[in-house]
Amino acid sequence: RYAFHSSSWLVAGKADPATPGRVHYHPDSPAKGAQWMKQIVSFDKLKLTNNLLDDNGHIILNSMHRYQPRFHVVYVDPRKDSEKYAEENFKTFVFEETRFTAVTAYQNHRITQLKIASNPFAKGFRDCDPEDW
Repeated sequence: RYAFHSSSWLVAGKADPATPGRVHYHPDSPAKGAQWMKQIVSFDKLKLTNNLLDDNGHIILNSMHRYQPRFHVVYVDPRKDSEKYAEENFKTFVFEETRFTAVTAYQNHRITQLKIASNPFAKGFRDCDPEDW
């Protein structure tokens, strides 16, 4: 568990119990490598929540905890039992720069503005003066 203090994140206690493990499957999956290489791979459909009762398939996170996303590429041989074969034939990638701390309130005004600008459901916030927040 972390806390934001004096412009930095500090360890602030024991972690909460782990949330239910969920995996996000990219909507274009499965696809051949050539297909993935044709365009940017976007995860804009991935949704995060801190609601432990979520039944919409969102990835559940604990607020004020640090996370490291992992990206799995799975080789699927159509001639074999896909599920069993996939368990043995995958590569996991971790990009350190994607580590983040889950929050319920942004600590940086610029991040708040970025989130509002990129959220299609935040039209009401874009139409008003940011000082009103």
